[in-house]
Amino acid sequence: MIAFVFPGQGSQKRGMGQGLFDEVSEYVSVEKDVDAILGYSMRELCLEDADNRLKDTQFTQPSLYVVNALHYYKAVAEGARPDYLAGHSLGEYNALLAAGVYDFLTGLRLVKKRGELMSQARNGGMGAVIGLSADAIARVIEDGGLTGIDVANFNSPAQTVVSGPVDEIKLAGPLFEAAGARMFMPLPVSAAFHSRYMADAAKEFAEFLAPLTFSAPNTPVVANVTAQPYPVDDASASAKSLLVQQISHSVQWTQSVRYLIANGVTGFSEMGPGNVLTRLVQQIQKDAGN
Repeated sequence: MIAFVFPGQGSQKRGMGQGLFDEVSEYVSVEKDVDAILGYSMRELCLEDADNRLKDTQFTQPSLYVVNALHYYKAVAEGARPDYLAGHSLGEYNALLAAGVYDFLTGLRLVKKRGELMSQARNGGMGAVIGLSADAIARVIEDGGLTGIDVANFNSPAQTVVSGPVDEIKLAGPLFEAAGARMFMPLPVSAAFHSRYMADAAKEFAEFLAPLTFSAPNTPVVANVTAQPYPVDDASASAKSLLVQQISHSVQWTQSVRYLIANGVTGFSEMGPGNVLTRLVQQIQKDAGN
């Protein structure tokens, strides 16, 4: 069985989507609507990024959503069909699109709002801990008195991302390395995503989602928050709840991939620019002996 996986922030790069904007008919038919919703040219942002805005969350999220979708539509046109879907953080919105939970333009409006809300958070930071287990990281946080630090992403057995106030993130690095981490790498972000510090953004996003109605997924989508498929019963309310929680909760990527492997997935196709998720999946598969 095959899973399509969609990347999130960090995979963006100038030139992404090259050759796809004109090739993918699903996009050609709505390009004017896309640019009207956003107030700028998505094509120019992705291909040229003349003002260096791709790194800014409110631009990163819509652009990745669009480019991930372009890769997905091309794969489907070539005959590929997934048995499961999953996405990392922002990428989960593409997984839900692929599962028919909402249409392309609705998803774009969602990620535009999400990016705007998340970009308003300030004074937070994130750092990747390489080569230290999640249990060891939890001990360092507790023993080091790092009470402001949350785990944001369980990316693979060898890579975990933490979130918190900038000052605590700086303090945390040497403690993780002293505990045996191969590396602690501060990430170029302006806020502590997927942590308690995103609670206000999550609350506002819940209000934005409240009047909307979503469909049940037609292909199983593994949720970041639970590492289990989105429920098909009471699907609309469940989807809204999971998307709101995702903003301030950890991304359970390792457990999500383990769930897919346990349910017979042997092939993972990354639908987006780069190969960030492909490398994480390989680490998880190696750890599981697959």
